[in-house]
Amino acid sequence: MWLLRNFCALRGCSCIYVHKVRRWLPSSLSRSNSNCQITTKLNKMRANPVVKKLNTPEFRSIFTDELKTLVGIFCKYNYELRVAGGAVRDILMEITPKDIDFATTATPEQMKEMFTLEKIRMINPKGEKHGTITVRIDDKENFEVTTLRIDVVTDGRHAEVQFTTDWQLDANRRDLTINSMFLGFDGTLYDYFYGYEDLQQRRVKFVGDANTRIKEDFLRILRYFRFYGRIATEADRHDELTLKAIRANAHGLAKISGERIWGELQKMLLGNYSEEIMLEMINSGLVVYCGLPLKPNVLEFKRLCLALKDFENPHKPILFMISLVHSVEDAIKMHERLKFSAFERDLALFITQQREKVDEFYVSLRDYQKLCLQAYIRRDFVEELLKYKHKRELYDNLRSWQIPPFPVNGNILKDRASIPTRKIGLVLAQLKLIWADNNFQLSREELLEKHLPQITENLVTPPPSPNYKKVKKI
Repeated sequence: MWLLRNFCALRGCSCIYVHKVRRWLPSSLSRSNSNCQITTKLNKMRANPVVKKLNTPEFRSIFTDELKTLVGIFCKYNYELRVAGGAVRDILMEITPKDIDFATTATPEQMKEMFTLEKIRMINPKGEKHGTITVRIDDKENFEVTTLRIDVVTDGRHAEVQFTTDWQLDANRRDLTINSMFLGFDGTLYDYFYGYEDLQQRRVKFVGDANTRIKEDFLRILRYFRFYGRIATEADRHDELTLKAIRANAHGLAKISGERIWGELQKMLLGNYSEEIMLEMINSGLVVYCGLPLKPNVLEFKRLCLALKDFENPHKPILFMISLVHSVEDAIKMHERLKFSAFERDLALFITQQREKVDEFYVSLRDYQKLCLQAYIRRDFVEELLKYKHKRELYDNLRSWQIPPFPVNGNILKDRASIPTRKIGLVLAQLKLIWADNNFQLSREELLEKHLPQITENLVTPPPSPNYKKVKKI
């Protein structure tokens, strides 16, 4: 059988299956010293954390040969190992987890010693200071295993941690109850803070006091909204006390890096109720700390959300963000705060520059085809512009359009006319537009003989820059 108890018995090792929960901080953690002060408080918790036993297809799916090897090693050295966090939540929701995090009672040093003896390759040494050791089993699968820990001191962005062997204390430091559960490899579900009930009721709640949890890491504000979109069954079932704590701590997002904020926003915008959640975030005064204007373009955002329902999911999250800005300057400021990728930055600038030209300068399919041919403009940008402006028929036609091969290239121009190298791209771009206006039917000879002379004649070469070294001082 695949169950851990039988698996370990076959290997002749023992495992602890139920960890005794301590009600209070151990004496070694209840004192303060000159370097740190323990701030952990125990929240309302179960008398018995063992909730149920699982034997579902989703649970069984995680047991690869490599995982069995990992579990066997921890059993052999008598350290407890459990699945932690989001993977537990997904399994309970009958979703096969893609990423699995593991928690253990072993310290990083103990894990290093254990894996060295077992000749298991360890990678990513930077995670060690946070208690995480990453191993690769049989050169097939990576596993991140993190030592149980508590947050000793937090500043809203980072935390100083101290290792522990108490599972309840580790659960106590996590953000949401639905993310604070553990799963043993014999199927035992450990839930210290009623996350199982919250998940069954599709409630998103912080572990203990929301205000305290948020102040430990202000990014948890956005994590709350992201998980609301994943868990909730209604768009507006927020707990008012939770929203009150979020509003009171909105300013804390100013301390969080743009990359972390954008990472959360992208996931939220791809989830359920993204329109309603974003509007709630605007009403809660959050978006000004996320690179958006003080008064976002809410009407345009609502229009876009309605328009995109006529197109296939998923949509690029940057589209929603673009709709909330009023100008190119707003888009630049948003990029400076959130640190978009080059693609996202260029798409944001392109759409904010071009969206007002739709139906005025760009009307027919040919207009958009010609736009695709312009230098420095990507075809997928034009397609996204059509989605943004709710031009479904034009979007479909452009997507199905196959660009004919252009009969002229730079080498031909160099051979045919004495055109400065720096002007080749400009000449090609103008020839392409003439070619498009003639239904892409002009031959190479027609382009070179009939149209190239006029283009080269209109080229204006700027005067050379003065050589200041040769200017005589008067």
